Amino acid sequence: MKIIAISDTHGQHRSLTLPKGDMIIHAGDFSQAGRPAEVIDFLAWFSQLKFRHKIFIAGNHDFFFESAHPDVINEMIPKGVTYLYDSGVEIAGVKIWGSPVTPWFNNWAFNRNRGNDMKKHWDLIPDDIDILVTHGPPLGILDETVYGKRTGCEELLLRIQQVKPKYHIFGHIHEDYGNFTEGGTTFINASVVDHRYDLRNLPVEINVNR
Repeated sequence: MKIIAISDTHGQHRSLTLPKGDMIIHAGDFSQAGRPAEVIDFLAWFSQLKFRHKIFIAGNHDFFFESAHPDVINEMIPKGVTYLYDSGVEIAGVKIWGSPVTPWFNNWAFNRNRGNDMKKHWDLIPDDIDILVTHGPPLGILDETVYGKRTGCEELLLRIQQVKPKYHIFGHIHEDYGNFTEGGTTFINASVVDHRYDLRNLPVEINVNR
């Protein structure tokens, strides 16, 4: 199965050129301010993409998905699109888990305090997943800002070391786009924009075999 991973499109999704694949995964921040009109436009675009499977999570800019009632959100999700929020899905034998939460930063959406507030979300991650999708990175891995600060989540890193997913897809820290493999897990920062919010980075192609 060929998976295309993207993140942090920030309203620029219609300017993307996407390679062909079986599945697309968006790791959050599809909007700039999480306004309903932005959400509607993104979902309309995402639902029409020519992928058999379409999965996304929200990010810290996607305020609507934190404030709206779950029933309202569920009604908005188009047929053929899967939205993950501390939840999972299995497709063609590949187990995927997604969560939008990130350590507290400037009162954005889905912010949680470091420590136990973060840990209770990561404790929900099953032990047998193949792909983990979070908006933010784990501590010390593709999480360095342009100012040299490491911003990832320590509790997330500890849980990944326990679960050992084959892939961990995230974004959030635009300027640390890339991939890194350690301990049997390939970490992918799939942000398509740089720290100036300019489209600079290519979608990431992943080939998953079961």
